Parts: sequence; C-alpha cells; structure tokens
Amino acid sequence: MLRAIAAALGFVLWLVRRILFGPRRKPAAAPEPTLPASFQSVATRAFGAGGADKPVQAVQAASRPKQKRAPRLTLKYRVAIGGAVLGTGLLMLTFAFMMVYYTVVFPDPLALRASGHAPLIRILARDGTVLAVRGAPHEYIPLEKMAKALPAAVVATEDRRFFDHYGVDPAGMLRAMFANLRAGRFAQGGSTLTQQLAKNLFLTQDRTLSRKIAELGLALWLEVRLTKPEILELYLNQVYFGSGAYGVEAASERYLNKPASELTIPEAAMIAGLLKAPSKYSPSASPGAARARARVVITKMFDAGFISEAQETQALAQTLVFNEQKIEQTAADAGYVVDWVLDQLPAAVSEDEQADLIVETTVDKNLQRRAQETVADTLARKGEAYGASQAAMTLLDGSGGVRVMVGGRDYAGSQFNRVIRGKRQPGSAFKPFIYLAALNKGMSPDTIVNDAPITIGGWSPKNDDGKYAGPVPIRRAIAQSINTVAVRLNQAIGRGTAVDLAQRLGIKSELHDGPSLALGTSEVTLLEMAGAYAAFSNGGYVVTPHVITRITTSRGRVLYEYEPPQNARIPEADRIGALNDILNAAVDYGTGRRAALPDRPAAGKTGTTQDFRDAWFMGYTAQFAAGVWVGNDNGKSMNRATGGSLPAEIWRQVMRVADEGLPPLLLPGTVVANPQVEAATWGGLANRLPRVVEAPEILPWQRRPGALVQQPYSATSVSLAAPNASHPANSIGEDFIEKALASSPANGSSHAAQVAAPDSSTPQSGAFPFSNWW
Repeated sequence: MLRAIAAALGFVLWLVRRILFGPRRKPAAAPEPTLPASFQSVATRAFGAGGADKPVQAVQAASRPKQKRAPRLTLKYRVAIGGAVLGTGLLMLTFAFMMVYYTVVFPDPLALRASGHAPLIRILARDGTVLAVRGAPHEYIPLEKMAKALPAAVVATEDRRFFDHYGVDPAGMLRAMFANLRAGRFAQGGSTLTQQLAKNLFLTQDRTLSRKIAELGLALWLEVRLTKPEILELYLNQVYFGSGAYGVEAASERYLNKPASELTIPEAAMIAGLLKAPSKYSPSASPGAARARARVVITKMFDAGFISEAQETQALAQTLVFNEQKIEQTAADAGYVVDWVLDQLPAAVSEDEQADLIVETTVDKNLQRRAQETVADTLARKGEAYGASQAAMTLLDGSGGVRVMVGGRDYAGSQFNRVIRGKRQPGSAFKPFIYLAALNKGMSPDTIVNDAPITIGGWSPKNDDGKYAGPVPIRRAIAQSINTVAVRLNQAIGRGTAVDLAQRLGIKSELHDGPSLALGTSEVTLLEMAGAYAAFSNGGYVVTPHVITRITTSRGRVLYEYEPPQNARIPEADRIGALNDILNAAVDYGTGRRAALPDRPAAGKTGTTQDFRDAWFMGYTAQFAAGVWVGNDNGKSMNRATGGSLPAEIWRQVMRVADEGLPPLLLPGTVVANPQVEAATWGGLANRLPRVVEAPEILPWQRRPGALVQQPYSATSVSLAAPNASHPANSIGEDFIEKALASSPANGSSHAAQVAAPDSSTPQSGAFPFSNWW
C-alpha cells in the first residue's frame, strides 16, 4: 500500500511538471553541410528535384509536406491545469491515506458477526422499578435469515439510493439542505445508511463539523472494505429501534413477539418506520403513530419499486397487532441520566463481561419524571417570552446521590447533557464560596461592608441596578446580590482562598483567580455546583456526585458496589450555620424569593451572567441540594431572564415534590429567627416565610461540639436571645476588617488580639476573648 502511494505521488508530480514546463526538448542537431557548387547539379539530377539551380536543402524542403505547429499554452493556463491536476492528486493521496489510517486504527467491522450478543442492561431506579433497558438479548442474524421485506423497507425509507452511491450521496445532501431551508428547521437528514453505520460503530453523537467530516471518511472506508449486503446487514443488526431494542431481531421480538424472519410487509414497515424517531413512533408509547408511520413506509416501498401495487394495497389493508405484554417502556424522561449511567459502566465493569447486567441507581423515577415535565412545561409557557430555549436541572441528596438529572428540555430533540457537559458562567451563584471564606476569616452575617464604587487594575464592577447603598451588613449584601461587596470580600480574604475552597468542595473546572472571580466569570458545570452546594445542606461534608449504587449479573453475581468515600469535613464547616443564615435570607427576602418554600427553610443563590446569557438558581433544604440553569445553547442573550425568574420557579416546583412526606428540618447550624428582630430588619417581608439564623452555640466565640446536628423545624420554636448576639466585629469599619484579615492566624499571624483589641467601650469579660473568634 505504501509503495502504491509513493508511486502515485511520483506520477502526480511528473504530470504537473509536464504541464507547467512541457516535454523535455532534444538537443539541437548540427546543421547539415552544404555541397560545393560543382556538385550541386549532380545532386539535383540524382535526387530528381526540379531545377538545376536549386540547392539540395531546398530540394529536400520541397519534398516534405508542410506541417502546422500546435499553439503553445500560455503560462496562465498551464498553471491552472497544473493546479487542478495537483489538487486532484492530493485529493487522491488524502483518500488513500485515510483508507490506510482507518484500516490500522479501527477494528474489522465484520468482527461484530462473531461477537455474539451485547449484554442486556437493565437500569433500575432507587425503588427497584425498571428505569430503562439497553442492549440486545438476541444474537446477530445474517441478512439472508431476515424477511426480504425488512431490508427493502429500511432502504426505501432511509436511503433509496443505497445501491447507487459510494457511501456518500451528494444529491441527497443537497436535497436535504434545500428541504431544511424551506421548512426553516431541521426536517430531513442527508446521511446515507453507510454514514449512519459509521457513526453508530465508531463515533459519538455530537453534532460538530469535525465529527461530520470523520463520518464521511469512515463511510467511504466502509464502502471500500465491505460489500453493500454486508453494510446493510451490519446496520440492521446494531441500529436502535427504541424501548431498549438494538437490531431488527430484538425489535421484532420486543414489539411483535416473533423473529425477524417471519415479518410480513406491514410489520417490516412498522419496524423500519421506528428509525426516524424511535420514541415518537414506538408502539409502547403511541400505537396510533406507529401504525400511521408504517403506512407511510409501505407507500415508499411501492414508490421505490420494491413491492407491487397489489402488495401495497394488501399491506395497507392489514391491521397491525402489537405484543403489549412484551413491551417494556423505557422511561423517556430519564434519557439523560441513563446515558450517564452507561458512560460510567466501562469504569465499573470489565469490557470482557458478557453476562446480562442489572444496574441499581440513586434515581427517583417519579421525581425524575416530574422534573422533566416541569422543565418542558415551564419553557413551553414562558420560554419564548424570556428568549430561552433550553434548561437543565439536577437534584442530589445529602450523600451526593443523584436523584434527578434533566439534561435539556427534550431528550428526543437533543441528547447533549447540559448538566455534566455544559460549562457556563455561574454568575452570582458562585458568591457563596466567597462569603463562606470570609465568614471563616472571622466575619459574621451582621458584619458591615461598604457598597461603593471600586476599581481594581482598571476594572470597575457595578451593581445590577447601577446604585450603591453604602455600608450594609453581609446578610443584606448577599440577599440583594450586591456585586461590589463580593468583590471587596474576595480582595480582603486573599488571592486563592475562594478558589481553594471551591476546589475542595468539588469544583473540578479551571477557575481563573482574578478580581472577577467573585462574580462567577469562570465556567463550571451544573453537576459540580450542585455537588458543592450539597455540602452546605449536609453541614460541611464534601460529597461525590454519583448515580450507580450496585451492579450485578442476572444470576446475582456482584460486579460493583458503591462505597461512600470517607467524606472530609471542610475546616469551614463550623461557619456553615452563618452561611445558611445569609443564604436563607437570599431566598426569603432577596433575589431568590420565587424559590421560597412555605413549610420549611430553604437557602440558595441566584446567578445571572452578562447580557442575560445564563440564568442560574442553586439552592437546598436540609435534605436535598438542586441546581437549575436556563439559557440558549448558542449563548444568545435572553430577554432579561434572571436567576430569580425561570430557574427559581423550576427549582421551587421540583423541590416541593422532592420534600413531600418528609419532615421539615432546620438548616444545619441554624435556629428559628426572632420574629421581632426580623420585623425590625426586613419590615413587611418578615414573618411570611420560614426564616432561620445562625445558632448561638456555633457562633465562633461560643463554639461547642455537636452544633451542626439537624433539628426539626417548627415555626413556634423561636430562640429569642442568642441568635442575634452581637459579633465583636459587627460594628467595625471596612478598614478594620482588612487589617484584621491580614493579621489573622489563618494567614499565619499571631497578633490578632492586638489588631482586634477592645477599646474602653468594649465589655472586658473574659468569656469572649477576641483572640478566639478567628
């Protein structure tokens, strides 16, 4: 093969040179000698030339016929033709290289014939019910054992020119492009059966240009390696027909309870019709749609010449009867989380394992369905008005188990999982990491920080409303999502502090540690954020988001069992109560009011990025943590959609379902707030929602063991004294805070007591020495 490529390259270069510079010219011949004059007459008589007075050269010239010289091509045309030949040659070489590369890198497609059957994978919800079924329980069957109507129906409806093209059909691609332009949406695909086989065997489902180019190359390679019947046979044995059925044999057994060799024309048409949209035309979900689609395929078979008019009439008159008992409904609302489960199987199960598998998960089937419906319904009702086309949501329990994963508004329309793969800026939803680090440095919810213009290295952040409130307590600053306060705190706690905290809580994405970090300008995933917020809800224990709890074979052999890691409790855990205090205020009185729950305390933070490209709401109760993202895949700005609008509404609806039947609990480290103090602080907003504040026993200068034990919530059990106890630094100005933070023991200094030394007006009780509240 390499010698052939080298020879082809040499030929192309020779041909280009020939065109550009012409053939090699022979050296000019020496001039013939002229006969002396005395011999010219003799020569003339000897050769019979006419005229004694003509020299020999003249006679010879007269004897030859006159020839026209071909016009020489100009340099411009030579270059054009040479370029065309060179381009064609390079294209041929590229094609040859691709054939060699694919042969070396990819396995023999026909090896699938000897691979038996793929394991049947049953994915169970946390209650033991079937969430989805994947895999093919039947063996590979050759083309000659299938009913003849089956491949005919597939070719007629999916790729009528299958036997005429070489893996890529330019005419079909152009036809699909014009059809999509006329419809104003994606209405028709241009991929051939060979391209679909290449994608299913070797590529991902991502819709990118590079993946499409690879698909075209692999299709050409398959056409070189295999015959048309072999390509069709492979395709029919591995393509997905919905409801966990891969291949025609599995689909035939699942929907019709018969082998593929016994299918009639209308039955084969129904099976082929599933390929366009397995979930839409599935007999298990919509028998009427499946029958209507089968009639369309029968007509296509007649139009393609595969059946006669009499056969068409007879097939259209027959009534399809489905095997309802055999149909196992795949949870259509769980497509995203099921894909994530399958992605994790190779790490948990050996690739050589051929036994059928049972995968137990943490997914709450009912809650997953309600969450998917809520996302789709909310976007259907309000998405257009807000200019939002997509949304995603995930919900975790206190140990990190994923109960809900909604990767988009419609799995059938887009399989891209925005929970685990969509990296977006979280905006102000990142601020809790800044505030927790500041609280751990010695501040309290009542610490005063100045809301005023600030400039750092030429960058001047502004608040959303363009106004400044002056000195405000931290609690109000985060409730109203004041940007300048978050930026000031980030500068005060020191570079790297918030980044280190976020990474310890499970943020794996790269965080750019600059002044704008406080405003959430580094891109993260929704699952990372939900995992970090879960530590706020469970009292400061780091969790690992997970979905698989156990994997066994169908005979009970255990292959994998989830072992909870020894969750490290972050050093900042003692300040979780203070964080829950201020984030509860953000939900009850602040930008997250639409997420507030009527029967139990909730905490959270909104996030809205520049030009309204992304809207987030991250929140939690004492039992669950959840996050919602709303936006557009292309990053297009929305119509003033904030984290407190659609994301907060979706979060509230799903969280109310999640908490049904569970006793309301206080957030870790909190007690019920004093209504008198709340009324004085928040005015008319007070006493309307479950409000909690930091528990007195875990104030940093009154810390005692067991402070983070969760207690039942009761609106009548109010602590009137200590929750609002004054912190030694509450009334100190910003200059003091910066000096104190710079010299705190957390920064390696030992003279914090000197910086925070009491003045003459400070009570000199030894119970609360200032050197202990850091």
